[in-house]
Amino acid sequence: MADSTKTALITGGSKGIGYGIAEVLINEGIKVAITSRSSVAAELAAAKLNEIKPGYALGVAADVRDLASQQKVVDAILGKWGQLDYVIANAGVGHFASIQELTPEQWHETIDINLTGVFYTAKATLEALKKSEGYFITIASLAGTNFFENGAAYNASKFGLVGFTQAVMLDLRKEGIKVSTIMPGSVATYFNDHQPSDKDAWKIQPEDIGQIVSDLLKMNPRTLPSKIEVRPTRPGGK
Repeated sequence: MADSTKTALITGGSKGIGYGIAEVLINEGIKVAITSRSSVAAELAAAKLNEIKPGYALGVAADVRDLASQQKVVDAILGKWGQLDYVIANAGVGHFASIQELTPEQWHETIDINLTGVFYTAKATLEALKKSEGYFITIASLAGTNFFENGAAYNASKFGLVGFTQAVMLDLRKEGIKVSTIMPGSVATYFNDHQPSDKDAWKIQPEDIGQIVSDLLKMNPRTLPSKIEVRPTRPGGK
């Protein structure tokens, strides 16, 4: 049976933005299931989150490129907590190269995770979100409106994700489901093998994105901010 505690699914939640969102939500009393392609990473991250509030985090190995895998995550959440209220489609990857060097494998991985993976996440969670009249949030990027050199695959995936989310927003608001996309600029994460350091203090921090998610979830039911752009206050720490 469902209870009064809200629950959330965060794809790619074992580190970076996804983990930052999970920390914020758990601190606000929301139970969180995080996924990673690595079962070890998912379980370690969930164990760390459960130190904040025991029993509030669930780590599940899943690949957003596999619809059946996403459905198993939903089944696990419903089996454990009885409901699914919020979905944050965060899993992403980046390959940055000139079209001359970009390989078909890099292209497909970028599109399959960043765009098709969000479609699969939406399909797998739709019925549960209808029941809860929940919220579906995608983590896109300013690269979804600003193209750049060596960004063919990444730009294509994020431009597509922004368009996908906005169209889905129109599809699902009649079902009582809110849909928004958050488009961050520079964030201090491990994305693309980057190692965060003190030099990244000027960047958006993962918990800042978590706060935006929290603010969206608290928005009056009559109000829907469908697209949120966010960037560092001072570019490059200037």
